[in-house]
Amino acid sequence: MSDQSPLGIIAGNGEYPFLVARAARQSGVPVVHIAAFENETRPELADQADSIEWMRVGQLGRLLKYFEKAGVRRAIMAGQIAPRNLFDLRPDFRVLLLLSRLKRRNAETLFGALAEELAKAGVQLLAATTYLEDSLAVEGLMGGPKPKKRALEDIAYGFEIAKEVSRLDIGQTVVVRHGTVLAVEAFEGTNEAIRRGAALGKQGAVVVKVSKPNQDLRFDVPVIGCETLAVASAAGVAVIAVEAGKTLLLDKNAVVALAQQKQLTIYGYKL
Repeated sequence: MSDQSPLGIIAGNGEYPFLVARAARQSGVPVVHIAAFENETRPELADQADSIEWMRVGQLGRLLKYFEKAGVRRAIMAGQIAPRNLFDLRPDFRVLLLLSRLKRRNAETLFGALAEELAKAGVQLLAATTYLEDSLAVEGLMGGPKPKKRALEDIAYGFEIAKEVSRLDIGQTVVVRHGTVLAVEAFEGTNEAIRRGAALGKQGAVVVKVSKPNQDLRFDVPVIGCETLAVASAAGVAVIAVEAGKTLLLDKNAVVALAQQKQLTIYGYKL
């Protein structure tokens, strides 16, 4: 499909949707239509759109009608939905039917079912890294001080644990210090797991974030940004290690600059 066709962005919270919209424009996409969610998407995202439709989380029928009317045939999911809003889900009839077919309700099954509904409506869901390939983590030191031998050992151990935890679909982040797992991410999200683990580890904890085995890059791509760094720095974390080639650094230059400023190591690791 030509890159000159309209692009739909299913926009969650944070900076991610802004970066996708800007990168798409820079790549020559002429028209961007944004599906935005109340209490999630930042209102100023409207400035990046040719049109924007506000809806509640769970209004799948409205989302599909909006994209159909706008002529959207390819879309990107960008940004998360806060766990509290997933619990406060007020689904429309289409979502109720979708949920009734699912034996398990987690990010993978929910978003996978959404991708199928979009496909039925003629909308191709692109990889969430589309237009942002230059922002993927690279292997080795990306910012901050060079990690010490003990930290590198914790990174390797953390990756082993995080990969197993993510395989079980519990979470994708662990916090480690001196060979001890201090926290495992669950439904609360990365930032809360960092705060919890770092509080136990005091100064010098290592945060490790990985992709799931066979991760579907159309959704739920591992992401870190300046907010993650700010939370980690305030908590006394020494190192954030991410999976090279599979983790997005949101506003990569700003992340690297902040890592230098905070003297917090950002490290790309590959198994």
